[in-house]
Amino acid sequence: MIPYHWQYLPLLLQILAAFGLGLGMVVASWFVGRHHNTATKLAAYECGIVAVGDARGRFSVRYYMVAMLFILFDVEAVFMMPWAVVYRKLPALTGCSPMFGFWEMLVYLGFVAVGLYYIVRKGILNWSQDKADL
Repeated sequence: MIPYHWQYLPLLLQILAAFGLGLGMVVASWFVGRHHNTATKLAAYECGIVAVGDARGRFSVRYYMVAMLFILFDVEAVFMMPWAVVYRKLPALTGCSPMFGFWEMLVYLGFVAVGLYYIVRKGILNWSQDKADL
């Protein structure tokens, strides 16, 4: 009988091999590659346009709010996709009624709709007016 912790040896060897391969590639590319740093190579590059000004500019709070809303609704899609894939199999998987999955998603979308109503009422998506109360 093999001790319990020895069963993880293949996993440990695979992890070590992956890290070793990655480290080996980085070290080999450092030795093989040419290092001729010029002013052009060290300059910041963005879409072929010469950078002007400081990169630490200030953005409106609305920019960050819209970014967070994008993440929120992106996560919503991540939750809805697996549900849509197994929707027809939910009664067999859960042992509940055939409409359980439908009502479950309806409640979830209700919470999302309440959140959307809140942000619309708050005026976060309205970029035409300047509000200081956000």
